[in-house]
Amino acid sequence: MKKVVLVGAGGHSKSMIDLILSTEMWEIAGIVGLESELGQSILDIKVKWTDKDLQRISKEYKYIVLAIGEIGSARMRVKKINDLKLLGYKLPTIISPNSYVSKYSRIEEGCTIGHFAIVNANCNIGKHCIINTQSLIEHDTHIGDFSHISTSVTVNGGVKIGRESFIGSKVMIREGLSLPRGTIISAGKRVMGWPLK
Repeated sequence: MKKVVLVGAGGHSKSMIDLILSTEMWEIAGIVGLESELGQSILDIKVKWTDKDLQRISKEYKYIVLAIGEIGSARMRVKKINDLKLLGYKLPTIISPNSYVSKYSRIEEGCTIGHFAIVNANCNIGKHCIINTQSLIEHDTHIGDFSHISTSVTVNGGVKIGRESFIGSKVMIREGLSLPRGTIISAGKRVMGWPLK
């Protein structure tokens, strides 16, 4: 098994620990958290390091997963990912064995595909996207880099979602729509046209 370091000790880290271990491909070496979190355990995985240790431990660990979701702007995730890459880390794609990803779709580097998510045929999921638990991404959809599709979202066929977007839980997006970069849609909305009314 390959060893991976987890960055982030908040709520999203619990989902990520469960997801990573469910693949049976990775061993989590430890968590990078805040100074105040050092020594704590999250689902039996210890917070061992802070950001100050990232450069030093990059000599020992090659793979790293960002376990920070976001509400609102994706800027923090984008900056963190770019910083980790500059230190030489590789950010693997983690796909739940309980999800379905069509062999005709493309998933770029650093993505997370959660439990019971479905990515149907001829989709493109950009770099470092989160497709969260139980979301449906229908055929011919393109999701831009650094976007977060939250839980139980339905993205119908032929939709284009610009990079750095956040789509809240249980949103339904009508087929064929194009949403611009940095789109934020709050939970439960039915998106039948754009701009959203």
